[in-house]
Amino acid sequence: MKDRNRWLIVIALATLAGLLYALQPILLPFMVGALLAYLGNPLVHRLMRAGFSRVMAVSATFATLCLAGTVALVLILPRLWEQLVYLESRIPSVLRWMNREGIPWLEAKLKVDINRIDMDLITQWLTAFWRGADASTTDMLTQIAQSGLHLAATLGLIALIPVVTFYLLLDWDELVLKLRHLLPRKYEPKLVVLAEECDSVLAAFLRGQLLVMMALGLIYGIGLQLVGIKLAMVIGLVAGLASIIPYFGFILGIVTASFVALFQFGLFIKPLLLVWSVFAIGQLIESWILQPWLVGDRIGLPPVGVIFAIMAGGQLFGFFGMLLALPVAAIIVVLLRHAQKRYLSSHWYHGGEPPLV
Repeated sequence: MKDRNRWLIVIALATLAGLLYALQPILLPFMVGALLAYLGNPLVHRLMRAGFSRVMAVSATFATLCLAGTVALVLILPRLWEQLVYLESRIPSVLRWMNREGIPWLEAKLKVDINRIDMDLITQWLTAFWRGADASTTDMLTQIAQSGLHLAATLGLIALIPVVTFYLLLDWDELVLKLRHLLPRKYEPKLVVLAEECDSVLAAFLRGQLLVMMALGLIYGIGLQLVGIKLAMVIGLVAGLASIIPYFGFILGIVTASFVALFQFGLFIKPLLLVWSVFAIGQLIESWILQPWLVGDRIGLPPVGVIFAIMAGGQLFGFFGMLLALPVAAIIVVLLRHAQKRYLSSHWYHGGEPPLV
């Protein structure tokens, strides 16, 4: 590749990055719409193979996405909100129980002295936190009331998400084909191979891993609900989301649920055994069914790599960096894998000698 072409590519990439940064306030509906279209496109292809036209397949897929989102909001959000309110009201009781029963039990078992929890300090901190939250909420509502245009613009962006999703689903294959035709003819076969492998990895993560997380959240939440745990949905949601890191969701969920069971039912073994059974069943379903069927071994990131990617994404770009960390890391793994193959077959690796065939 000529130096002039390299500089043109660098300038084009820098211009694109600057443009994306400048347009970031309006990119949300397009990013969410693109994600939903990417997730729904395989279903469109299956319906088309079954005899549906492209428009009918896209309409059926779009209706399925809308129905699934509506059902999730209607069924899960009210229950989740009730449990969050209950959790906030029970925090003082939990702290008092820790001082009265939990810490003395630990001292007796571990033969150590543990300082009691300062209830006054915790109360002052919670009071300051809620006052700050109320003040922030009041300021936000005041700003929204004073800026009807800003509110209308925000609602307009949210309303754009289903529109963008539908039209991207409709034109997805055509857009991919046009992008492929724009690739330099010399590098097009290699770039297509890389893109297909990256797509396989992203599909394993975005479609597979997200479905695993949702399934585990439902298994844990419904199971704990049947046991009688009052914070079942909250614990299930947290454990499901944390399962993006191998075994972390299981450990976090079972420890939290065990403490909640001890506080709710007292020092009885039966509720604990039921809680442990719920997480054991969830772990077996994940290991034997969900992971092999939905994800497999296509991501190629070891547990340590997953933890590092999430921490690095959060450190560099905050919460959104944590969300994008694993998809980006999976693509980087694909590129590094091909770079390693090229390096191992290079003259530099073999000390100037031709590589052995």
